[in-house]
Amino acid sequence: MPQNKIKVLTSMSMLAALSLVMVAIINFPLIPAAPYLKYDPADIPILIGTFLFGTTAGLMLTAITVILQGLLISTDGGPIGIIMHFMATGSFVLVAGLIYHRSRTKRAAQTALFCGSITMTVVMIAFNLLLTPLFLGAPLTKVIEMLLPIIIPFNLVKAGINSILTWFVYKPVSKFVHKL
Repeated sequence: MPQNKIKVLTSMSMLAALSLVMVAIINFPLIPAAPYLKYDPADIPILIGTFLFGTTAGLMLTAITVILQGLLISTDGGPIGIIMHFMATGSFVLVAGLIYHRSRTKRAAQTALFCGSITMTVVMIAFNLLLTPLFLGAPLTKVIEMLLPIIIPFNLVKAGINSILTWFVYKPVSKFVHKL
């Protein structure tokens, strides 16, 4: 196996492991009315992997991390939780990765993180309308009532925090990985 592929696989494995450790250590409800909606920084290593290695790598990192997290750490969400998490992080990674890899500049990174955050929020509106009634056993009207006071703010805040933290840690991590 070529040296570069080993480096990429090793780096991606470390990012996936870091993502799992972060979610295991740091997770807390952001909105008291919905304690099942928890903030965690697990998307930060995934976004760093996306910026470092591309959108496809970011989506693979997302799939691996989300499945492992759903099976080993956040087991209360079950299959619906795994699907919801993949759609949230996957939509963020897809948009952010595509934008950033067109032009690897600070401005592109800002735009990528902003657009990824908005995309994640919009995608999660749709998936909450589809899957939250099954997850909570609540009628669709109840989920619609939760959109503005709970679901939209949660996704915007979570994505916003993870975007800001990614913005600050990406460059030092990138320099470290490229030195290896």
